[in-house]
Amino acid sequence: MLQKNTKILIIGLGLIGGSYAQGLKRAGYEVGAVTRSQKTIDYALAHGIIDSGTTQVTRGYVSRFDLLVFALYPHTFLEWIDTWQDCIKPGALLTDVTGVKGSVVYAVQARLRPDLQFIGAHPMAGREVGGVENADCDIFRGANYIVTPTEQNTPEAVETCRELGRTLGFARISTLSPAQHDEMIGFLSQLTHCIAVALMNCKESRHLVDFTGDSFRDLTRIARINDEMWNELFQLNKTELLAQMDLFRGEFDRLREAIAEGDETTVREMMRTSTRRRSYFDK
Repeated sequence: MLQKNTKILIIGLGLIGGSYAQGLKRAGYEVGAVTRSQKTIDYALAHGIIDSGTTQVTRGYVSRFDLLVFALYPHTFLEWIDTWQDCIKPGALLTDVTGVKGSVVYAVQARLRPDLQFIGAHPMAGREVGGVENADCDIFRGANYIVTPTEQNTPEAVETCRELGRTLGFARISTLSPAQHDEMIGFLSQLTHCIAVALMNCKESRHLVDFTGDSFRDLTRIARINDEMWNELFQLNKTELLAQMDLFRGEFDRLREAIAEGDETTVREMMRTSTRRRSYFDK
């Protein structure tokens, strides 16, 4: 369980890591950080986002903390565990913010010392800009948070991870297996990013800025994308993502064929279905 004296370490102080740090510090926790850039540490200290921070991983610093939150790219997360887990205090709990789970959760758990426990989590929130200077814990307010336990996780660890989500202000906290998570995220997040990227690649759009309405802006908001991170996420969840892309292509082709053949019944039926299903997401 989270106690007020629980010391929390954020590893990777970008947008999400910085937003976690800001929210947890505001909630009264002692928050530290490990990240690559001293400039990032200096900014976070100056703006009250963290209590302490370092660019050097040392046992003396890392072992002070009870809960570690990893806000790293998946491959960097695994490398960190391989290199630095001996610095973590016995009995500490580890969690993350990674956007894929099947290829991360089991790999981390297989590498981890037996006196440590890792439980995956995914905050369904973000912005189209990165860096700690854009950190804002309010992005979690009203958002969804997914916990992905395995048989290696204790009920106490699962509840602590859920409590972390509640502390940060998430409105809905769900529990899924890593496989269920990856299927869901393949559709809800990765597919939508693929659609936005593909749409922006269709036409050179500089001259279109003068003519566009809100529909195009809304649909392509997420096309402003971190190519390094999202490419890694796509590749790690390739099987699920390709299945969701095929699903979308089938429905897009059905709509195209109906329009081409003047099949107004099918077109309007698909529109009514989309209107009904979209209403579930209205706040």
